[in-house]
Amino acid sequence: MTARIARVGIVAKQGLAASEHLTGLTAWLRERGITPVFESDTATLANTAREGTFTREDLPKQVDFIVVLGGDGTLLSVADRIAQTGREIPILGVNFGSLGFLTEIRIDELYPSLEAVVNGNAIYDERLMLSATASRSGKTDETRVVLNDVVFTKGALSRMIELSVSVSGRFVTCVKADGLIIASATGSTAYNLAAGGPIVHPSVDALVLTPIAPHTLTNRPVVIPADAEVEVRPEVPHGTEDVFVTYDGQYGYAVHQGDVIRVGRATQVLRLVKAPARGYFELLREKLKWGER
Repeated sequence: MTARIARVGIVAKQGLAASEHLTGLTAWLRERGITPVFESDTATLANTAREGTFTREDLPKQVDFIVVLGGDGTLLSVADRIAQTGREIPILGVNFGSLGFLTEIRIDELYPSLEAVVNGNAIYDERLMLSATASRSGKTDETRVVLNDVVFTKGALSRMIELSVSVSGRFVTCVKADGLIIASATGSTAYNLAAGGPIVHPSVDALVLTPIAPHTLTNRPVVIPADAEVEVRPEVPHGTEDVFVTYDGQYGYAVHQGDVIRVGRATQVLRLVKAPARGYFELLREKLKWGER
């Protein structure tokens, strides 16, 4: 990126013991004439003044770049909030968690990676995001933009849910299952992977539809083009089953008979700083322990 970075947002996982790293990061930025801007809870971790700090929702509106210290969940929460602002602010994710498919920069790689960003030499991954628009009776249409997935699940007392699924205006099937995952290629290594869905390389322009514990054993995951629109309608004829939709595991609500959720490619992408010495397959081997006995 060629534009000068003047303000860098800093977000750390809540409860993370990272005050030493936050102090060092703040000093490194200020030495280069860059203003560090803390997310409110992170300012408390850093023992810094709360003046000039912002909530996680407002931070993307105030900065040119964001550093995330934590795990994939922390990065997802930041990515979704960036998307809601309509901006495409790059993220550098530093892995403090146990499994980081998104936060792939190690702590010892933080400053070399930041140096590359400031000098305009960093390499970025551009990840497809999903846009989901919910049309619910009696309520204004609501659109959310997410990185990983839109997930339909049953309530605690529901035996099974039924979802009518169409792709680009053509009916596919009525899924009878514990739920349904609509995942991006990036999200294929999240809930989709745990539910038995395929791993899709993030550069592949595709979406994945994965049923969760389907009643029909032949109802298998399907990979579809990323420019398709998936339409999901809950089938709750007796009003006894609870169906919930969640967005990246960060936000959700109940949906009912007559509601429609349409999911497709978002107009914006997420820009992630790539690890300097590792590619995607190295990351898979490391995180999934491939080849280990």
